[in-house]
Amino acid sequence: MNDFLIPDWPAPARVRTCVTTRAGGVSQAPFDSLNLGDHVEDDPAAVAENRRRLNSTFSIRPAWLRQVHGVVVVEADPGVTAEADGSWTMTPGVACTAMTADCLPALFCDRAGTRVAAAHAGWRGLAAGVLEAAVDSLGVAPSEILVWLGPAIGPQAFEVGAEVREAFIATHPETVEAFVPSRNAGRFMADIYALARLRLAARGITAVHGGGFCTVSDPRFYSYRRSPRTGRFASLIWLAD
Repeated sequence: MNDFLIPDWPAPARVRTCVTTRAGGVSQAPFDSLNLGDHVEDDPAAVAENRRRLNSTFSIRPAWLRQVHGVVVVEADPGVTAEADGSWTMTPGVACTAMTADCLPALFCDRAGTRVAAAHAGWRGLAAGVLEAAVDSLGVAPSEILVWLGPAIGPQAFEVGAEVREAFIATHPETVEAFVPSRNAGRFMADIYALARLRLAARGITAVHGGGFCTVSDPRFYSYRRSPRTGRFASLIWLAD
């Protein structure tokens, strides 16, 4: 049985979104069951069937990416698996896609409902500016952009080293508020949702929705920290015909 999460945010009616969960696919343990990642050593035939089910359910053509924790954002092309961490489109039915298992998926649209984008943001990509690159791909003023933050590792589970904290505050000092000392000396608990909101606010974007998930504690989602050998779920955004 499929168990898709449909984001609740004030996007234009033409903008469609969904987040897959672990349910509704054919992959066997430890990838059970709707694994969409083709790079995690799952059976390729199972991944293909899982993707086919997703495409059929929503009548979409996802543009899958080979994600590398960078800042490249490309035009979504269902026929090409680009090496990038974000994509945008103006073409109806083509879905911008971010695959994750603790990293932050972010979905973007303009208020006119003419252009959408998706980004995959691990801490490296987030610190390097992948969200800002996705913003730039929309080509509109910050006041015209809406963002939805999807399921990611929660602040009670995201322990990082001092180097991660420094990577953020070196360029955006205000992000210091997203880190609190952990119980382990020299380490910090990071709030990836707060980091994303602060980075977006620095670009003048305040219409940011979503957040509040934790992939580590929520069994609906794959989590690399919970189980290093695991699948990937997807957050998708597209324009209806």
